[in-house]
Order: sequence, then structure tokens, then C-alpha cells
Amino acid sequence: MRLIQFELNNGQRRIGVVDGDQVREVQGAQSVRELALAAIDAGTSLAHQVQGVGLGDGHDYSRLLEEMRVLPPLDHPDPAHLLVTGTGLTHLGSASARDKMHQQAGDEAAMTDTMRIFKWGVEGGKPAAGQAGVQPEWFYKGDGSIVVRPGAAFSLPPFAEDGGEEPEMSGLYVIGPDRKPYRLGFAVGNEYSDHVMERRNYLYLAHSKLRACSFGPELRVGDLPQNLAGTSRIWRDGQVLWEKEFLSGEANMCHSLENLEYHHFKYAQFLRPGDVHVHFFGTATLSFADGIRTQPGDRFEVTQPEFGRPLVNGLAHSEAVFEPGGIGKL
Repeated sequence: MRLIQFELNNGQRRIGVVDGDQVREVQGAQSVRELALAAIDAGTSLAHQVQGVGLGDGHDYSRLLEEMRVLPPLDHPDPAHLLVTGTGLTHLGSASARDKMHQQAGDEAAMTDTMRIFKWGVEGGKPAAGQAGVQPEWFYKGDGSIVVRPGAAFSLPPFAEDGGEEPEMSGLYVIGPDRKPYRLGFAVGNEYSDHVMERRNYLYLAHSKLRACSFGPELRVGDLPQNLAGTSRIWRDGQVLWEKEFLSGEANMCHSLENLEYHHFKYAQFLRPGDVHVHFFGTATLSFADGIRTQPGDRFEVTQPEFGRPLVNGLAHSEAVFEPGGIGKL
């Protein structure tokens, strides 16, 4: 089952089940979060909850996308209660990266911090079920205010040195009244970061991640397939500027999903009932690594067949929201 959130012409929200070229309304629901909390309360799955309330009117899916009436597939009425985070160095990556790791594996003192954490993940990122493995690189990205709906443009702030795509799988979660995280499913995402800033020094990673992001348009309910192969593209002036396959799923990762989830939700502050979490699981495929520099007007396309329609976002300049010396004094 794949779900979307969308708006009617009058702005009212609806939830839809994707059925080919049509989207069927889920009766009596205006948010996936609302459905998920009802499912938790009923002790059932999200899919069963949807089936139980039934489906109504159909809508043309392509038209919803063209008119940018498709919302992110999970949100919160108060954006401050949606937390966007992620983990890096989680995928096996290119052959050259693995070769570099093997060449240096015998001399850990000579390894970079990046390669050291990657090596730890390869060695201890997939523990036995119910056990905690090595913790991954983790980062905070923002709250619900940074999430861009499918079709809309990412902002390129004036202080940014780069605005590059990161095609990734994202896990979507709701915290139940029992303070337990419940995974609704997964969505394809674009984690969008500043790679020039990050490459200057790895201690700038935190700064480089404080950007917009997008995920969807569809929430795939249930488990993530073990092996996933998608395509990441950049369009410029109506032509494909860059295109590359990206791999995901646990078969292509050095951490298990359970381990990544544990090392996020082990913190008490992330278990506030009713909150929503969107967690990006990382990627090994970036246009920046191939020498591509994006510019306003470019369009990113992340396609993953098992997740339905592609995720498409543009890139546009944004104005400064704060200037040096702009602090008010009381």
C-alpha cells in the first residue's frame, strides 16, 4: 500500500491510496499522522486502519502533482513537533571507497575519521536481532519547517556554498502515547546538503545539513525491500545534466535499519508522544562527487520504482533571513 497526502481545490486536506493513475480518498481522515495514531490506539497496522475506514472519491494523480497539491506523506500540525534527522556513512558505497578502506584497514592510526567510522560500521553495524551495534554518524537537519513539498523548489540561501542532492530512503515514524516509536513505512527522499562546506572540514557537517529537504510523494507502508536500485537525475534547461544509479536497502548497507533506529530513538527527548520523525538513512551517490555544481533553475529527480512516482524538486535563490549584527537587545 502506498499513501499520499494532498489538497483539494478548496485547500482542504485529504489522504489518498495510490491506485495506478488514480488516488482514492481515505474516508474521514485528513492526515496520515491521525490515521497512524488511530491504528496505534486500535492495536492494528496502518494498512488495516486504512482498509477499515474505507475508500471514497478518486482523483487524477498526475493532475495533483502538476498542480503541486501533493503534500509530504507525513507531517504534523505544529512543524516544531516534526524532527528531521539522518545518519551517514551507512552504505557500502563505491568500489573505490571500499578499496580505500581495505588498503588502510591494517593501520587505523593512518585512517581519516570518516574512514574509521565507516570501518566500524562494516564491522559492527549489523548486530544480532535485539542487540545494539556500533553507533553511526548522526546529524540533525531541522524541524517540519524545512520540509519542501514534492514539486516545490529547495531554497539556496545566500551563505550557501553549494546546494546538492542526496537521494536516500527515509523512515517515517510517529511516537505513540506509550512513548514508543512506530514505523509507518518508508519514502524516497532528497536530503539536499551543502557539500562544498562539508568538504572544507568534517566539523562543518552540522552546518552543511541545516538546509531544506523533501520526501515522498508516496509513503510505502510496511517493510523496506532488502535491495533497492533507483536513479538520481539533475535536469538543466530541459536536458539531463547528470544521471546515476543509487543503491539502498540493507543488502547495500553496512548498518541494519534496526541498529540505526535504536541509536536514534535511544534518546528520551525523541520519545515525546504524538511527535513525528523523518529519518534519512544515507546514500553513496552524489553528483558533487562527479564534479557537478548545481545552480538555480536546476531540477532534481529521484526515482525509485518500488515507491511510485518520482520525487522532483527545483532549486531557487532565497533571501537572507538574518544579517550580521542583527541581534536585538533588551
